[in-house]
Parts: sequence; C-alpha cells; structure tokens
Amino acid sequence: MLAKIKSYGLSGLVGYAVDVEVDVHSGLPGMEMVGLPDAAIKESRERVRSAIKNSAFKFSPNKITVNLAPADVKKEGPLYDLPIAIALLAATMQLSAASTKDTVFVGELSLDGSVRRVRGILPIILAAKKDGIKRIVIPWDNRNETIYVDGIEVYAFRTLNETAGFLSGNGACAPVPKASNPAMDSSAGYGEDLKFVKGQYAAKRALEIAAAGGHNILMIGPPGGGKTMLAKCLPTILPDMTLDEALETTKIHSVAGCLGEDGGLVTCRPFRSPHHTASRIALTGGGQSARPGEISLAHNGVLFMDELPEYPRTVLEILRQPLEDQQITVSRASRSVCYPANFMLVASMNPCPCGNYGSSRGECTCTPAMIEKYRSRISGPLMDRIDLHIEVDNVTYDELTDDTIAEDSASVKERVNAARRMQTARYEGASVYCNSAMNSSMLNKYCELDSSARQLLKNAFDKLDLSARAYSRILKVARTIADLDAKENISAEHVAEAIQYRSLDRNYWK
Repeated sequence: MLAKIKSYGLSGLVGYAVDVEVDVHSGLPGMEMVGLPDAAIKESRERVRSAIKNSAFKFSPNKITVNLAPADVKKEGPLYDLPIAIALLAATMQLSAASTKDTVFVGELSLDGSVRRVRGILPIILAAKKDGIKRIVIPWDNRNETIYVDGIEVYAFRTLNETAGFLSGNGACAPVPKASNPAMDSSAGYGEDLKFVKGQYAAKRALEIAAAGGHNILMIGPPGGGKTMLAKCLPTILPDMTLDEALETTKIHSVAGCLGEDGGLVTCRPFRSPHHTASRIALTGGGQSARPGEISLAHNGVLFMDELPEYPRTVLEILRQPLEDQQITVSRASRSVCYPANFMLVASMNPCPCGNYGSSRGECTCTPAMIEKYRSRISGPLMDRIDLHIEVDNVTYDELTDDTIAEDSASVKERVNAARRMQTARYEGASVYCNSAMNSSMLNKYCELDSSARQLLKNAFDKLDLSARAYSRILKVARTIADLDAKENISAEHVAEAIQYRSLDRNYWK
C-alpha cells in the first residue's frame, strides 16, 4: 500500500516542501531509500525500524520503498525520520491516512521511539506558513522556536506514540501556545559595562558613534590598553532588536544548531569573536551542508576580530564582500547558498609587532621594515570599509585609581536609542535601519553640507588622499554624529569629528 506525508527540507535559510512517499509491497524484506538522500537519511532505516518496534507498532516484513520528492534535490539531515515512520504506519494501516492529510511532519527519531530536536525548525515553520500550511508536527524540544509565529498551528510531541495518539484522536491535544512580543534586551547576558572602563574617553565616544549608526570600528593601541574590554562593552550600548531582527537572527542560529538550551528566540544581539586561527570556511560558512559561519552568526550583532593582522590575509579579504553587501554567498559543488551578514565589524590591533610603537609608556623595538610588513597584512580596500579608526593608548596610574564613577552603558544606550529612532523615522519604508547602510541616493538626500563643511571635507580629502568610499563613510559618520546631537542638518563640527576618525587611514597605510 502507498502512503504520502508532507515534510520540509532546508536550503540555507529557505525551507522547501518535500513529499515523503512510502510504498509497502511484496518482495524480499528490506527498505530502499531514493530521492537523493544523504548518509544521515539512509541510516534512518535502522532508526525508524527500532522506533516503530519499541513503540509497540508492527514493522512490515515486506519490501519497503521510500521516495523523497522532488527527486532531483539533495536531501540532508535526520529531520525526515518522523515523516517516514508516520508514512510507514499509514501504509500498513496502523494509522488512518486521512488523519495525516494537510499536516507537515518534521523530526528525528531515537531507537526507543522518542522524537529528538532538529536544526532549522524556525525557517521551516515560516516557509510552511508562506505555502499555506495550517498544521505542523515538530519535536517537543523545538517548540520554543515557534511561539512567536502566528498563522499556523504547531503541535510538539516527545515520542512517536504521542504523535500516533494525536493522529488517532486518542485524547485532547492543544497546539503550542503563542506568545506576545518578547522583551528585547541587547545587554542581557553581557557582564561588561562602560562604567568599569577607566579613561579612554575618546574610544568610548567612538564606540557610542559606532553603535548609534551601525559603523565598523578599528582600535589601534599597545597591549593592555583596554581594546578587548571596550569591544566587549559594545553589545551593552547597542539598540534593542526588533521582533523581525530577532526572528531573522534566530533562523540563522537554528540552522547552525547554536540556540540555547531552551531553544527560544534570540533576544540579544550576537557577539561573535573567532580566534585568529579560524579558517575561511569557519568565517564564511560551508562544509558539506553549507552551514552558516561566524560572519552570518554575527548578523544583527557584532563580529569582533582581536589582533586583526594575525588573521591570514585570505581570511581578511573575504570580509570585503559582506561588509559591502550585508550578505555572504557560500558556493559549493552541489549548491550555492546566500546567508545574511549585516554585522558591525569591531577589530583591534597593535601598532607594530612588539605593540609599543607610539605608546606613552613602552619603547618600540621594531625596525621600520618590521612595522611596514606588519601593517601591510591589512589591505587598503579593507581599511576603506572600516568607518572609524581610533587610537587607544595605555591608561595612566591616576586614571586607574580614580574613584570617580564613569558614565554607565545604560546612559549611553539611551542616547544611542534616541539616534536610532531618528534614523528609523528617516528611512521609513526603505530596507535601511541605520546610517551605515545608506545608499548613494540617500547620501545625497540626507547628508547635505553647507559651504564651510564642504570646504573642510574637500581639504581633508586632498590632504589625506582619501578614496571615494572613505568620502562616503565620512558623510555617514557625520550624519550619525548629528543624530546624536539631535540635529537635522550636518554642520562643520560634525564633519570635523568624522574626519578625525579617518586621520589614521593614510598615516598608517600609505
């Protein structure tokens, strides 16, 4: 007998419908899997057989053929275990085929019949909703991913027996309850606070500007100056995520299998800090299943790269496309997947190999050739894509022992949120949420300069030998500084401060 069950697969962050067809017919006992299954799906034969037997159902001794349609698309992962088992029970008339109609099934089975958590449930739910599906059955441990998605009934079960009982109508079963908008707090889970940073007033100001406009920032200074601590404070002053941003971030983390124990919504902005030994694939994503890498996992958050010149040149150069396009394309022989990558790049580096060049305390022991070779590891095109360059020197003893309470992150965050609200109103109706994402037409419209500001920028452009990209970055930063001052128009003082954050551009890398 033949039975058909609806399920879903994943291609990157996009879910697509898969029909699971099971045919039980006479022949030598065995189970044949067709439809381009990977190794994990082929191994489901043993998981499904044991789960059915250990759930007190009968496993057919006849020939079983399982087809995953469309047959020309590669299927991956163990998420088809549950639909295969349900289809097999329907084909052997242990379940009513009518009870499975218009229902999607997704889940991995254990040998004892329990339904285990799988990756990518949220994008599957959203794709099923878009396709008009009204009911879906998922593992119990994935239920928290779905509570903010309306318009589709989600049923979560712990075992195959519970799922079969639900389909048979044995006992009442309610769908997973929906929740109202969650409380978003970007500072949750991060223990650092700007009030604990001694001195470094210029760096704190630069971080505030970066957070307000979503700008990339590079901190240059000797070891022990506080660059890493400053970077870890940045998430505490970032604006809270919207529900759409939280859902998009959760989709990426769900596909990557990086959600927390509760498997719920990601409500605080990610902070990813890959080690400088990380490979290109670790950053961009890839592997056999083209999973997202660190660049995509930092989407809507921060990608912190400490000791930037220590990363291989090939790794650094792959940042250029996502910094410009806010997305990363992962191409493999079997597929090409596009992941979102709208992150803030926060990088730090020493000014030279020994770290003491320009320091007010240490003495540099590097030769000019060593310094030039060290800095040449970072290309000019990559530097052009970083909006703010800031020097971070060692703090003095008096600054370290000063008992004055510095401004905390909460106070800075209020100003950042006020600036972001101005930007949200300014770009309403466009797919732009902060100043750093402005396109050329928006620059002309929202970054008009008076004569004094225009002359100041012209002098800086000629003196510093800036590129066209650096010119636009200065305008965007000046727009953010004006927003922090609650000013509609950009003045010369805003441009002057923005230029100050590019002054290291040519002095260091010319």
